[in-house]
Amino acid sequence: MKILIFEYITGGGFNKQALPETLKREGKLMLEALLDNFTLLTDIDLLIMLDQRLVDTVNTLHYATAVINAEHHSHSEFAQLITGCDAVWPIAPEFDGILQSLCQTVEQSGKLLLTSPSNVVKATGNKYQTYLHLQKYAIATVPTCLLADDKTLSDEIPAIIASHYPTDSNEWIIKSIDGVGCSDSWIITDLLDINAINAKENYIIQPHMHGQKSSLSCLFKNGMAWIISINAQQFSVIDKRYHLTALMVNHNPDIDRYQDLADDIAYAFPELWGYVGIDLIETPLQTWVLEINPRLTTAFVGIEAALGINIADAVLQLLAGPPTLKPQHNKAISLILDDHTHA
Repeated sequence: MKILIFEYITGGGFNKQALPETLKREGKLMLEALLDNFTLLTDIDLLIMLDQRLVDTVNTLHYATAVINAEHHSHSEFAQLITGCDAVWPIAPEFDGILQSLCQTVEQSGKLLLTSPSNVVKATGNKYQTYLHLQKYAIATVPTCLLADDKTLSDEIPAIIASHYPTDSNEWIIKSIDGVGCSDSWIITDLLDINAINAKENYIIQPHMHGQKSSLSCLFKNGMAWIISINAQQFSVIDKRYHLTALMVNHNPDIDRYQDLADDIAYAFPELWGYVGIDLIETPLQTWVLEINPRLTTAFVGIEAALGINIADAVLQLLAGPPTLKPQHNKAISLILDDHTHA
């Protein structure tokens, strides 16, 4: 099988602009971890898209590489390279429909897509639609309201949120409806502060819920879910904005505690396929779903070291049946991230 890997940040998605340092670091970590997984597999040929500026920093010695420079149109090159491959694994952010568009291109080509299909990427990439859908299936999710384009709030919006999440806190979070991680988000303590932030259209408002920030690394297929690891997220707040500073991959071995939640999400979104990350906020009374990310997340980088599970192999197993997830060891792995890295 010949597989095209396009990690958007390192693969030329930013070829016509400066590479943001923290995004480059995260993308490079995920790309190299995925390549390490594939190194252990046989009968696989890889073709890797790589930004020309990173040719000397990513070890692709054993694989064919398509170098993307500033003159290329990365999406057009992606579409062309697909034609010579059997399967495609895109890794990209959801904002601006980037991941959805890449998945659609693969689907239109008739090649195997090694991630969730474009329709569920679209559904989960919109935080407000995700909230509504999870509510429909009675899955606890952080209360969410749309922020009007003129950044005003009707009087009933705080009441709507408070009715779902009674709290004495007067803190709120404003975030982009399709942003990744902490990008384009602000903490406010007064609803009148909305006009002072740099939010434009397509933003949402949520109560600022305090609790353990964690994530699930999972595999999904046909309405079934397999939890790989539970991960703790550590944040700092700088200028009223969250920044992910560290991840503890596999910090909690009690997978069974979260299996019902993963099963409920699989039932609500039966088209989720492959690796999926689920962001949670855990309070003493409830575990709340914050986001569903139908792509590799930063936590993936630590899974092989934490559990000895080869995610690339497990995803390929999904093509034929259920995956075999047998940990070779069981330990927590700490990933220290730059202040502005997202997950």
